[in-house]
Amino acid sequence: MSAAAWKQRCEAEWGLQGAPMPDTVDWKSVYEAKPLGRNLLKNPAPLGFSKDSPPPEPELPDVPPGGPPRFQPDGDFPGWTTSTEILPYDTSGIPEGVVICALPTYSWFTLEQVVDLKAEGLWDELLDTFQPKIVIQDWYEESQLHESIYQLHVKLLGTDRTTVISEHTAKPTENMSVYSHNWKEVSHVFSSYGPGVRYVHFQHRVKNSFLNDFFPTRFTGSSVIVKPVKSS
Repeated sequence: MSAAAWKQRCEAEWGLQGAPMPDTVDWKSVYEAKPLGRNLLKNPAPLGFSKDSPPPEPELPDVPPGGPPRFQPDGDFPGWTTSTEILPYDTSGIPEGVVICALPTYSWFTLEQVVDLKAEGLWDELLDTFQPKIVIQDWYEESQLHESIYQLHVKLLGTDRTTVISEHTAKPTENMSVYSHNWKEVSHVFSSYGPGVRYVHFQHRVKNSFLNDFFPTRFTGSSVIVKPVKSS
């Protein structure tokens, strides 16, 4: 198939009429990469859960704990950079003089990933001139371990992978007075973000606790999707 035919196929499939499509782009490689409309994050559900099924109910330990405490969930994390921050004990809500035998230990478990938009098949002229919408979506479990159990921070970066062109942060607060144990969606759409975007830095963190056993806040369905022009 000729270069012109591959270009025409890309134009028809993603509704690129009116978008910049220079002949210098390898349109066969773009078509095979299919960068528009698919999730560009690797390993979007490393804990093995799906948002289409309810998160499992927490279970009390059947046997006394043994060994060192856990501070991060079990999972398969290729594609992600992970880290754990163990938080100091929170005694702010304990009245003076009250004796406490044990307090839960909280930890933030952070996962981050950088998406190289050009490596995924997008091209400079589309990102700089047309600036298609970049849709961020994530789901976390209402574990009710604490009023703050989830944080999201996404940055659109320039060619040096450092310059921040646009960013979005979400820090929802949980209603601890009503029991709810569902998946909660967090999403954001980047549009009209300006020229120069080449990378997306996706970072989210969930809070876990340990008190005789490990109690996690689960997550799933993380995604970074550049929308096809015809669906924008």
